[in-house]
Amino acid sequence: METLFECRKFKVVGRPVRTRDGRTVRREIIVHPGAVVILPILADGRFVLIRVLRHTLDRELLELPAGTLDHAGEEQLGAAHRELEEETGYRAGRIQPLCEFYPSPGVMTELIRAYVATDLTKTAQNLDETEQIRVEIMSPQAALTALDCGEIKDAKTMITLLRWQRATGAAQ
Repeated sequence: METLFECRKFKVVGRPVRTRDGRTVRREIIVHPGAVVILPILADGRFVLIRVLRHTLDRELLELPAGTLDHAGEEQLGAAHRELEEETGYRAGRIQPLCEFYPSPGVMTELIRAYVATDLTKTAQNLDETEQIRVEIMSPQAALTALDCGEIKDAKTMITLLRWQRATGAAQ
């Protein structure tokens, strides 16, 4: 593999791939350390979501808290605890795995692990210098309605909410 580009969060490599007829061609692949997404649930059953300004889109999106692993060896559960508190200002007493998925396996190696966080304690946000995040508390029904009506457009949030709904049997 040949590294074509490397930056803080990922690198792009050229990987030789054999075709059906035996030739070798190069495919560019984004090598990503992975990420976590967290569904924080308050004691009263409401969800903690965030409205985050996405500079890539120049707009704000309604999402669940999430983040990229700091490096390929970082433990996912530790990253989930870190990102939850940094982005929402809540610390979880308990975090359980929900599911994992590849958001775009045709071009990147990123694996996202989703967690459910409970036994939350209010602390304070600790945002990176470029993050612009507002916390929004919603009932599960309101979050699922936001998903159904298209207000939630972030794939990791959509997948996590739908997987939670299936796992719990929660109706809208």
